[in-house]
Amino acid sequence: MSQVCCHADLSRHLFSHQVDMNNTVEPEPVYAAVFGCIMVLGLPLNAVSLWILLRRHSLKSPNVVFMVNLAISDLLLAISLPTRVYFYATGTWPLGPSVCVLTTVIFRKNISSSAILITFICVDRLLAVVYPMRSRHLRTSSNAWKAVALVWLFLMLINISRSVSMSRALKNCTVPVCFDYHPCWAPYKPAWVYLYVVLVFIMLAVNVVCTTLVSWTLHSHLTDSAMVSNKVNVMLIFVMNLVMFTICFIPLYVGLLTIKGTVIRPLVCLATMNCCLDPLLYYFSLDNFWKKKEDVDLATREE
Repeated sequence: MSQVCCHADLSRHLFSHQVDMNNTVEPEPVYAAVFGCIMVLGLPLNAVSLWILLRRHSLKSPNVVFMVNLAISDLLLAISLPTRVYFYATGTWPLGPSVCVLTTVIFRKNISSSAILITFICVDRLLAVVYPMRSRHLRTSSNAWKAVALVWLFLMLINISRSVSMSRALKNCTVPVCFDYHPCWAPYKPAWVYLYVVLVFIMLAVNVVCTTLVSWTLHSHLTDSAMVSNKVNVMLIFVMNLVMFTICFIPLYVGLLTIKGTVIRPLVCLATMNCCLDPLLYYFSLDNFWKKKEDVDLATREE
């Protein structure tokens, strides 16, 4: 109990040195620039990707269903970044606790949903390459929409409880701040942190297994799998997934358990970069990414 009190007193003491007499925190122009660059790249990349996916590809493909939802999630993240850029650039938060809670929930939801949807894409590609015939009844757009709906419902329920606890904490703060400046947060780790850490390591294991099986199949058992026209692109998908988990997701969730206060901010920057990397996933996942929907449907029927 004494250690908990010491941690709480220390976080408040450190926070007090970052707050001036005008109830503002010290501006962080470097982080404002980083999030600004991610926003400038992420907004057009995901907007164009979403437009191409909806306009030129059929939602009858489970792979496209997952990618559309991933693009929507990334687009929401990019839209939420201007408030973060403003806060780090000025050190002030004039929008109140409600907007802080909303933007924080959107931001955190993207990190979680991206990891889950990327894993879904990885499993879908595994089934398409290794078990093309046996997985046809599973790889349907209907099942993909059901899986996506469950993901959004799960994240919504988790974020509702987190929003309530965050609102209560912000009401106790005397300084109008947001994001990783929370001197009034309880010093203990909430249950959702442990849940997410377990989930992200499970998803990493799934991605590793899928990558291994697909690589093994492409190199030695093509007669038992789908005839893959572009092996390099297929393997790039899995490699990119592992890179995003290793660089973007794993460090952040490990940091949530081991790092306190604003020290975790560089890991948050890394995690945010996933919204700029995901459009590359769409390009390599879909051989006909730039083609018209009619041409894609024709190619699909011929296969």
